[in-house]
Parts: sequence; C-alpha cells; structure tokens
Amino acid sequence: MRDARVRRVRTGEVELCVAELGDPGRPTVVLVHGYPDSKEVWSEVAARLADRFHVVAYDVRGHGRSTAPRPLRGGFTLEKLTDDFLAVADAVSPDRPVHLVGHDWGSVQSWEFVTVARTEGRIASFTSMSGPSLDHFGHWIARRVRRPTPRRVGQVLGQGAKSWYVYLLHTPVLPELAWHGPLGRRWPGLLRRLENVPTDDYPTGSLPTDAAHGAWLYRDNIRPRLRRPRPDALAHAPVQLITPLDDAYLSARLYDDLERWVPELTRRTLPAKHWLPRTRPDLLATWITEFVTAVEGGRPGVTARGRHADRFGGQLVLVTGAGGGIGRATALAFAEAGARVIAVDRDGGAATRTAELARTSGAPAAWAETTDVSDEQAMEKLAEKVTAEYGVVDVLVNNAGIGLSGSFFATTPEDWRKVLDVNLWGVIHGCRLFGGRMAERGQGGHIVNIASAAAYQPSRALPAYSTSKAAVLMLSECLRAELADRGIGVTAVCPGLVDTGITSTAHFAGVDAEEERRLRRRTARLYRLRNYPPEKVARAILEAVVRDKAVVPVTPEARGARLLSRFLPRALRALARVEPPL
Repeated sequence: MRDARVRRVRTGEVELCVAELGDPGRPTVVLVHGYPDSKEVWSEVAARLADRFHVVAYDVRGHGRSTAPRPLRGGFTLEKLTDDFLAVADAVSPDRPVHLVGHDWGSVQSWEFVTVARTEGRIASFTSMSGPSLDHFGHWIARRVRRPTPRRVGQVLGQGAKSWYVYLLHTPVLPELAWHGPLGRRWPGLLRRLENVPTDDYPTGSLPTDAAHGAWLYRDNIRPRLRRPRPDALAHAPVQLITPLDDAYLSARLYDDLERWVPELTRRTLPAKHWLPRTRPDLLATWITEFVTAVEGGRPGVTARGRHADRFGGQLVLVTGAGGGIGRATALAFAEAGARVIAVDRDGGAATRTAELARTSGAPAAWAETTDVSDEQAMEKLAEKVTAEYGVVDVLVNNAGIGLSGSFFATTPEDWRKVLDVNLWGVIHGCRLFGGRMAERGQGGHIVNIASAAAYQPSRALPAYSTSKAAVLMLSECLRAELADRGIGVTAVCPGLVDTGITSTAHFAGVDAEEERRLRRRTARLYRLRNYPPEKVARAILEAVVRDKAVVPVTPEARGARLLSRFLPRALRALARVEPPL
C-alpha cells in the first residue's frame, strides 16, 4: 500500500505484516483480506478511508509478507486466526475497540471474531462482504435438510454448485501445483475477463504462494465447522452486510436468516460480482464510512432509512430537471433511500431547493448544479466537475424535458429545434458524458431516460413532442443492448398524464399569446383532475433500477396504450385521429 507505515506483529509461531494509514488518534478500521489475496486487495479502499480513519490492513498468516505456520496442516484454524486478529488489534488500537471489515475468507474469519466471547469489547462494528459465517452456513444447511421442500432443496443444491471450487481445494497437492503452475500465471487475466477487475498493480507477485497456503483455510475449517456449527454464534457488535447480487460463488439466500444471529443488522446490496474491494472501492468506502460514523455516534441503524436503502444507500445519483415535478420527486425518493444526490436544473434556485429537501429527506449529501441540458459545452463542464468533485455517477436520471403541442404544419423549425434540443439532445448529452464515464469505470451502473406514453401513442396534436420521446425510447433500447455486457442497465420510463409543472410552461404552436395562456390553464386543470402525483413515478423509477427493467409505462393510460401499440396498433392509430378537447 502506498505511503503506509509497516510494522511486524508476532502471534504464536508467525509474524504478521501490518500496514497502517491515517491518524492513529481516529477510530481504527481493520481490513481483513480473503482468498487468494493479500492485504493489497484493499489498497484502493484504504486510500479512500485514510482521511477519516486510522486504517489497518494485515497479511493473513501465510500470505503476502507474513510468515506461514509450520506445519501448514492445522495452522489455519479459526481459533488461530482469532489469535492473529487480537494480536493486531492490541498492537494498533490497545485502548479502543476496532471497526472490522472483511471480504471473502477475511469475512468468514471475521464472523468468528465477532461471535466468540474472547473478542467481546474489542470490536465496535463489523462490515461483511462475500463471506458467510461457517456456523450460520452450517445451521442454514441443517434447517433445509431437516425440513426439505423443493425450494429449500433447490437452494442447497444451488449453493453446492456455486461452491465447486471448495471441493477442489480439499484435494491433496493439486491446488498447490495449479497455483504454482498455469493457474497462477493466468489468474490476473481471469480476473479481468470474468470479474472485470483492474489488475495493473494487483495481484502481487506472492499470489502463487498465498493461494497455495490459503488452501489450508478451507481444509482446516470447512468440514469440521459445517458438521458441528456452534449454537451460540451471536454477533456482539453491529453488523453491516454488503451482498453483491451477481456473486458467482455465494448465493444471496445464504443470508435469509441472518437476523436471528445479528441483533443489529444493516443490509446493503448492489449489482456487482465477487471482488468488490477492487471493482467498487468508491462505494465500499462510502458505506464503511457511513456505518462506522453511525456506530461511533451511537446510531448503528442509521443507514437503514427508506425503501431500497440496502440498494441505493451511499450511491451517487444525478437527476436532470430536478427543480420540480418528476425530477424533484425522483431526487427525493433516492435521498430517502440514502443516496447522495446531484440535482441539476436550468433554474438554479429550484435545484438548490431540491438539494435542501434531499438532505432533510435522508441523503448523506446533496448538491445543486445549474445547467441547461441542451447546451453541449455546459453539460461537458458539468460532467467534468461532477467526476472531479463527487465521483462517477452510479445512477443517471435524464428527466429534463419541455412540452410542445400543435399540429405539424403549425410547428416551426425553431419549435422543433427547441423540443429536440432539450428532450432528445439533453438525453444524448447525459448518456454520452455520464454513461461514458460509467462504462470507463467498469463497475456497472444504471441510466434512466424519461420518455413518455407519447413515445408509442401517436397524436395529431403532439407530433414534435411525440417524435422526441419516441427517439428517447429507441435510444434507450439501443443503449441497453450496447451496455449490457458492461453491467450498465438502461431503462426508458414512459409516464402518462402526471400532475407536474410541465403544463404551465408548455408551448402551443400556431396560436397567439392569449390563446396559449388559456390552453395552458385548461391543460393544467385537466392534469390536476387526473391527480396522478409525480411521487408514484419516482417510486416506479427506483423499482425499475432495482429490477433492471427495460421499458416502464407509468399510469393506467400509459400501460393501456403500450398494450394497444403491441397488440391492437390499428385501434391506437384510430385514437390518434381524435381532435383533443382543448
């Protein structure tokens, strides 16, 4: 780790290499790595935490620059790993309990630390990712075997299939030969291809030896603990569970019963694969910081705010057109879920008000930016600023739009330019500039483009508006196909009649100013009578991101028109000929 202070800590017959960053006077966060890693797997996370905490990472016995026990057999039991942890904790934070973070086998052994009596009082909190307690796992299997149902049997068999590598690691000699041979050479490439893990400075040259020694973690612990799991494996500290939903090695179902073992549990989920410390160090650092800060302040459950807090807490969400209507409601819905929110609007005062409301609604941070989405250069400057100051956006909501009504021949070229510049080019700019950075980061994300039921419901009164929204719908479908293999979802949301402020600013082509004001008032009255609030659209947007939906019609009329467009298009065309009652 760059700029780390290194010390050696002796524990029994081994010496552990311990790296420290940050001010020792601040709360201590201890990072425990998994298999077949060394402490360097944490380098990106540690660097992000060091400004706020005293960060400690150590090479587990037999890994990295720590020495290995002799003989190896019996030298990696959970009891001895607990001795190692206590030795490190006593060396780096003798007077205060530490905040523990574990990944993979670092999490497996950390579950032992946080559930045995001899560590009570030494651990302030535990953040677990991609590694269950062997005791909890043993009870999970036993309950499903004792009371089998098709679903429970399927869960056990499914996890058994995901654990194929565990069986291989129990074979004698073969894992050691593989890691010192072809597997050790090919491992970085496999991580890049299968997990999208950046491998410029990772893994380190000690990988073959680390992996060979680490096989004994499995051999010394898996079978005995699964056969006889401890009945008293209750956590004595608050736990934050981070579950990557696309983990190839562990089923999310393993944690279904975790509340019975953890009195104070905060859940987090994200669409990611196994190696989170390398693929999502930014989000992990945010979640760890928030959780540790909450525990230090005596509020361990503060991270579980609103609906989908497990999914969006700490994520960075940018919403355009956030000064009111659907945009403001969406920004506040993400804020209630614990996301960091950037409210963008050409009305700076309205954007500022949304950011203020977002902070009071639960967002750990919220910012306002004044930008016209139709201005390419302004959007480029915004993207540069956001990336530099806040990071790469996790969820982008291209919501900004304007209304335009009137016949085709009454619509001037200038009218066409205005509506296409905002409704279509604003979406293109957002997708290109923010979506492009998501793709470069290689850690997934989601883009939501607000289209309209008018995208598939033709109308003689909305040729320009409908054209712009139909283009947004098709753009979203094309992007979804292109970005699927990069882990980026794309959703087109198609609202129907929603009571927002768009009617008060809509332009009516081919009429004088007085008639336009009358039409605006009449349209606004109709929308108010329809009384479909933007908050319902916001909830649909969050659900769409969670479920990675492609097209989401919102409101009954939008869903009905969608069905007609697919199964009875001639009926929809007949409706399009009807003169609007304005």
